[in-house]
Amino acid sequence: MFENINLVTLQNQVTEWFLTNILTIDAGVQAVLLFASFFFAFLLKRAFKTPLNDLINKLPIPFRLTEVLHSLERLTLPFFALILVTVSAKILGGFGFNVLFAMGIAKLLLAWIFIRFIVQLIENRAARNVIALTIWTIAALSILGVMDQTTTTLDAIGINLGEFRLSALSVIKGVLGIFVLLYGALGLAKITDKRVHSIRSLTPSSRVLISKMMRVILVVTALLIGITSAGIDLSLFAVFSGAIGLGIGFGLQKVISNLFSGMLLLLDQSIKPGDIIEMEGTFGWVNHLGARYTEIVTRDNKSYLVPNEEFITQQVINWSHGNTLVRIEVSFGVHYDSDPHQIKQLAIDAAKKPDRVVDSPSPVCHLLEFGDSSLNFVLRYWIKDAEKGIANTKGDVMLALWDVFKEHDIQIPYPHREVFMHEPPKTTTKKSSKKTA
Repeated sequence: MFENINLVTLQNQVTEWFLTNILTIDAGVQAVLLFASFFFAFLLKRAFKTPLNDLINKLPIPFRLTEVLHSLERLTLPFFALILVTVSAKILGGFGFNVLFAMGIAKLLLAWIFIRFIVQLIENRAARNVIALTIWTIAALSILGVMDQTTTTLDAIGINLGEFRLSALSVIKGVLGIFVLLYGALGLAKITDKRVHSIRSLTPSSRVLISKMMRVILVVTALLIGITSAGIDLSLFAVFSGAIGLGIGFGLQKVISNLFSGMLLLLDQSIKPGDIIEMEGTFGWVNHLGARYTEIVTRDNKSYLVPNEEFITQQVINWSHGNTLVRIEVSFGVHYDSDPHQIKQLAIDAAKKPDRVVDSPSPVCHLLEFGDSSLNFVLRYWIKDAEKGIANTKGDVMLALWDVFKEHDIQIPYPHREVFMHEPPKTTTKKSSKKTA
């Protein structure tokens, strides 16, 4: 493949270009100019960095605007470099030096500053950096005059897939298009989510379901538009769709199961955000109902991410399903010397003292059994704010019982044992007598 290449001619061309464009007085002067400009720009940036940051932090402006100003503060280096390069190039150009390369660098700096200033409207930092770098690369190729050569070279690098040609240029366009469309779809989904959640006529579960469906539709649409806009024919992948679908079905079985389980939960409204639930010893309220998992926040502020499939296949106690009233039971025992009729009334009065106990239905107390050493009762009362905890309200009711029992001199029995010491019986021995003859 190298037989048609004249190495001597190629070496002569490279040497001639190097001597004509690099080893010249103009190139050396421009190199010194650029080095000196960037060096002094770096010194100026260090000198102005601290005062600018202090000034921005002292401004009475919102946090988002403060973040934008801090991001623009990082442009002080290219800003000072642009001024120094432009002024120095104008001065050297007046003396007859060729400063086209230096002016090209100045245009690149100006384009970078302008693009970074415009993309500050994008809130996401990663997306902002990617979009800024992409736009600046395209602008740089146009400024340097190599846009056509670059696109031609990228289009020439590719492979043929039947009648379709997949080139590096189409891949780059597809990736950039998909990135921009996905970012736009996610931004539109965020706006739609806020609008849907502001509609008070919809139930919480309906708002979540609509938001999730809109997000999925927008993302899928963005992907399809991005792929087709790059010139990729989706029908080429029809041959592999069966095998790929089978592999995805096995690999994402749990993910798909959790996704459809979440949709079922939203449709039947058995569990919705704000509900108080208990499952496998975990007690808390539903903070977020997602596509794959449900977030349960406990009283100690721990977040449990439970897959949606478990709410379909396992037993779940929903304390607030249909009605927020919850009945609590407290068991206790008193001494046999107590009057059970008086105990019932005292217990009911004690249960009404805590603020969280509701008046209707009113508390009730029942005698359950005659125990070994106590009369055993059960006290039942109702609350409607289970999200504030169950154990604490039990503690309040038991303290009220303790106070009222102490006030009326009612004893609470506790296990005790009696030990009887028995002396062993005394044994008598017979003395044998000797007979004398």
